Amino acid sequence: MKTKIITLEAHDDLISVRDQFSWAKTPRILLVWPKYEKISLRLLDLKVLQRHADSLGAQLGLVTRLNNIKRDAESLGLPVFPSTISAQRELWPVPAPRSRRTPRRPRRSLRRVRDTIYEKEAAWRTSLLGRVLTFTVGVIAVLTVAGLFVPHAALTLYPEAQTQRVVIPVSAGESIESVSVTGALPARTLSITVNTEKSLTVTNKISVPKSKSQGIARFKNLGQTAVTIRAGTVISTITEPPIKFTTLHDTLLDPGLDKFVDVPVEALQSGASGNVSADSVIVVEGPLGLSISVTNPNPVTGGADSTVTGATDSDRARLRNYVLDNLRRDAESKLHTQISPDDLLLLDTLEVSKVIEENFDPQAGQPGNTLTLTMQVEFFARYISAEDIKQLSAATLDSSITKGFEPFGETKLKTLTDLSTDESGITHFELESTRTLLRHVDMMQIFSVVRGRSAEQAQDKLMKSFSLRKDPQVIVTPSWWPWLPLIPFNISVEVR
Repeated sequence: MKTKIITLEAHDDLISVRDQFSWAKTPRILLVWPKYEKISLRLLDLKVLQRHADSLGAQLGLVTRLNNIKRDAESLGLPVFPSTISAQRELWPVPAPRSRRTPRRPRRSLRRVRDTIYEKEAAWRTSLLGRVLTFTVGVIAVLTVAGLFVPHAALTLYPEAQTQRVVIPVSAGESIESVSVTGALPARTLSITVNTEKSLTVTNKISVPKSKSQGIARFKNLGQTAVTIRAGTVISTITEPPIKFTTLHDTLLDPGLDKFVDVPVEALQSGASGNVSADSVIVVEGPLGLSISVTNPNPVTGGADSTVTGATDSDRARLRNYVLDNLRRDAESKLHTQISPDDLLLLDTLEVSKVIEENFDPQAGQPGNTLTLTMQVEFFARYISAEDIKQLSAATLDSSITKGFEPFGETKLKTLTDLSTDESGITHFELESTRTLLRHVDMMQIFSVVRGRSAEQAQDKLMKSFSLRKDPQVIVTPSWWPWLPLIPFNISVEVR
């Protein structure tokens, strides 16, 4: 049997395929799905093509390996073949005859069925008067709920006020462990290490050793054996401090009492301080002094000093005091950062704990136009915690509070006297504590007085019921609502 083979392409859609059906004059039409191209034909499109083929008197078949197309074809009763050759060789199933659907006649008893199924409403609900009454009751209910929950009121009260003031003599020390109502407070210790380097221009003149003094020392033998006097043997005067000399080479002292030998010596330190008169050097240091004696028959001379620009002891003391003052200020500033801004630092307890480093450049006795001091110092100080001060203040004030009043706002603290620390390490000062007291206001009593009243009535009632120093403020929201809320939850109270 002749078959019209239509190979689908990627651009084909329902319209283009249907137009190709119109040119077919064969009893069979075979649609071939390409292997690697996507065709946009849905199940509904296949149904339309099936009906169009039926109208042309032809039977529609498909060639495809796609499972989804096979399922759609099976649901429509379309034959599916693996290839065009098998479609031409194999028998096609006989298509089922099309049947026309005859519409049923409409039922004429729908109203009667509806009346039997649905129950009729009561007469009062269907009447105009009943509906008006129901609507009116609903509106009244909505307005009642709105009247209960929508309006809000803000009350500002100004109760009777008093100022409470007390002066507390405070004693703070490390030996105190806890806060006492007698005014005793614990003092805590802080430490900080600071360092700096400062320079000072020097204009003073100092004497600098220039050369060493030299002379002859005469050694006498105190025994019957020979004695070897080594180079570097130290001899000195008996002055305080002693002036020391050293021998310049090895010498052998012959045996026998009163045997002597002259040896050249030189002062250990340079400068004119090494010049001594005759018979001043009489001490032999070390074990050798038990075997021999010494003296200088002639003065030892030749030591000299030169005058140069350099730092004196007063320059060093002045620079040191200046550096310590700067370090003290730096330590004070850094200690403040280690504590709370409200903590009280006891500045008169700020002391030097330890000098870690102190180096002058140049060293003492050395010339130089500039004197530099590098210094690192550890300071310590004591402080009083703000929480301890507040605890002491609150305990003292609460012990003398007026009955019927309660604290309001923050307590103001002020030191009236300078802080002074005695020899035992106890710091004394006077602390002034001031706070405001307001007469106690019962909130539940306020709610019972004002709720449901107008703003003017609430003000009058509040002035008569409570001890106020000025008229209260009453604000109702929305502004056009005439009464305060009945629910206390919608009434806010602020005390000033």
